[in-house]
Amino acid sequence: MSKMITIGITQGDSNGIGYEVIIKALCDPRIMDMMVPVVYGSSKFFGYNKKLVPEAEQINTNVITSARDAKAKRVNIINCVPDSYNIEFGQATKDGAAAAFSSLKAAVADLASGAIDALVTAPFNKHSMADAGFAFAGHTEFLQSQFDGAQSLMFMCSDRLKVGVATNHTPLAKVADVLTTDLIVSKLEVMNHSLKRDFCVEKPKIALLGLNPHAGDSGTIGREESEIIIPAIEQAKEKGILAFGPYSADGFFGTDFYTKFDAVLAMYHDQGLIPFKTIAFDDGVNFTAGLPVVRTSPDHGTGYDIAGKNQASAQSMLSAIYMAMDICKNRHTYGEITSNPLEIKVFETRNAPDRTYLPE
Repeated sequence: MSKMITIGITQGDSNGIGYEVIIKALCDPRIMDMMVPVVYGSSKFFGYNKKLVPEAEQINTNVITSARDAKAKRVNIINCVPDSYNIEFGQATKDGAAAAFSSLKAAVADLASGAIDALVTAPFNKHSMADAGFAFAGHTEFLQSQFDGAQSLMFMCSDRLKVGVATNHTPLAKVADVLTTDLIVSKLEVMNHSLKRDFCVEKPKIALLGLNPHAGDSGTIGREESEIIIPAIEQAKEKGILAFGPYSADGFFGTDFYTKFDAVLAMYHDQGLIPFKTIAFDDGVNFTAGLPVVRTSPDHGTGYDIAGKNQASAQSMLSAIYMAMDICKNRHTYGEITSNPLEIKVFETRNAPDRTYLPE
């Protein structure tokens, strides 16, 4: 890609650490040479939070009305949050949620129109968002609804580990009812394609976790593995996907076995996110795979307990910005390679991985 990538960044909940981690991330001296940032929120809120971060004095801002007018070497800000809204650090308020919703809607509209190349979202509070009229379990579900209802995957990513979630934000009591063979196969298809297109893995190897303790222990502790998950693995293999398992989550992550695979599909939220955040919390990124657009976010929440105290780490936000840029570039390269079938065949042959260690 010859032009600089334009990255839209939503403010998230005004009362959390969103602005703080955005400002700290954009203080990184390398970042302005690599992309053009557009922050969707409030220049008033940005300025207030900037005063709380001493190293932010070097940041130059530029208030614009259209992302297409964004300037390089500047933090471009689109005012889409009313000045009448207030900041109450550490509190879940109607203003904080409404500001997050306004920011997200404006950014997604520009993402859909192509005014920005990718979107990075700061965290919001799901409960207060619901009170503000946000009828979705989270960013992932909202974005899926905005882009033709495409099948998507909540994909937690770092250099050390990549974990997808089959049932997203489904309550634990309903997971077994929601989980089906078709759902798992569709998630595997999204994950497999994303690993190829977004992360340049030629022959992805994917591990699946079991739903029950000890992966059902041959049906003694549950039959979802034999009746739902194993048939999904078999169907995926028929489609050319290298899927293996199901594995018992405790032993899988308790050893280094997870390092043998390019990604892991967990059956429910905490099964995947607890080990992921234990292993990769500082630099982890939440990526919405399967969409025609690129969206990433830091892997943490609103941080109400430390909001306004200049204590938040920007590493996950910085990683989310860099990953958004990388995925944009990788998709461009993938598009060029796949347009020439002979070229991709030679590329895969030369880079075929050794799979001799994989279990049968």
